[in-house]
Amino acid sequence: MIDADVNAAVYETRPQRVITGAGAARRVLPAEIERLGGSRVMLIATEHELPVARGLVAGLGVVAEFTGVRPHVPVEVAEAARALARTSRADVLLSVGGGSTTGTAKAVALTARLPIVAVPTTYAGSEATDVWGLTEDSRKTNGVDPAVLPATVVYDPELTVTLPPALSTSSGLNALAHCVDSLWGPTASPPATAFAVEGIRQLATGLPAVLADGGDVAARERCQQGTYLAAAAFAAAGSGMHHKICHVLGGAYNLEHAAMHAVVLPHVVGFNAPAAPGAANRIAGALAGAGFGDGDGDDALTALLGLYAALGAPTSLGDLGLAAEQVPEAAALALEKIPPSNPRPVTEADLADLIGRAQAGRRPVLVPLA
Repeated sequence: MIDADVNAAVYETRPQRVITGAGAARRVLPAEIERLGGSRVMLIATEHELPVARGLVAGLGVVAEFTGVRPHVPVEVAEAARALARTSRADVLLSVGGGSTTGTAKAVALTARLPIVAVPTTYAGSEATDVWGLTEDSRKTNGVDPAVLPATVVYDPELTVTLPPALSTSSGLNALAHCVDSLWGPTASPPATAFAVEGIRQLATGLPAVLADGGDVAARERCQQGTYLAAAAFAAAGSGMHHKICHVLGGAYNLEHAAMHAVVLPHVVGFNAPAAPGAANRIAGALAGAGFGDGDGDDALTALLGLYAALGAPTSLGDLGLAAEQVPEAAALALEKIPPSNPRPVTEADLADLIGRAQAGRRPVLVPLA
């Protein structure tokens, strides 16, 4: 046991089997279900993803399908999925889809303690963390439980080829946000930092190539590799300022998850980078490795905005539904969640300025230290 007064970094691994490769999902799912002792599969997918999901599960013994997935996993959705798991006597959960789909499977596993096999079709990263989230009465609650960590993740880049360009961009930048937040998360450590830096490089290299050619399977595989590194880093380092703000905004105002993360990230970098030169250097170096900027930590935000410009990334929370008059309330709610480990102190006025800029779609800026 580590004395709380000792300045020590701790890195804790998460036991998980990760399978990657084009066409992998169709090849390995039967063996993975059997390996987990499963014979009664509950399939979780959105109505949109259901045809793809059904194409993967022939002969798998599917006893139930849950398609009522909604963003931010409302409690009523979680309860409906849990009830279906009970009545169908499912013994393994198979999620095929994005972060909301994985999150719904996690909500079931949290209470039913069933193993999850996750097949991601976006770059959300939820599949590689033991973090769960539920929304009730416009407030999002998060927690950590080893039971919600998928036992197996199957990354098949062929399943992301139909992902629309805008969603590829916003989802990939959501993954990038996991990397950046890991650099100043409450339990940041050298291994998590190494994962995060390489995740930034992989994503910043893969996303422009995906945007240029949606059928580039190699580029999509690189994005999946970056996504896994990002999520593994985030699971180890914990939720920093960026994710705390986004959890509040998502729960209270039901903003589109991935696009919201994409909009908020550069504003958080602009606020924290002046107080975290080590993190700024790592961000800049990783982006330079992908062709954005010259690696100078003082230009980390400029390099990140170069990537955003290349991707045509979303820039306005107002476009996602956050009204200007909601900014003060959002700032007050977010202040309660900011971890004390943040590189610099945060006031309600700071958050009102940050969220206000993001709401209006104004250019992110470096916020000098007082």
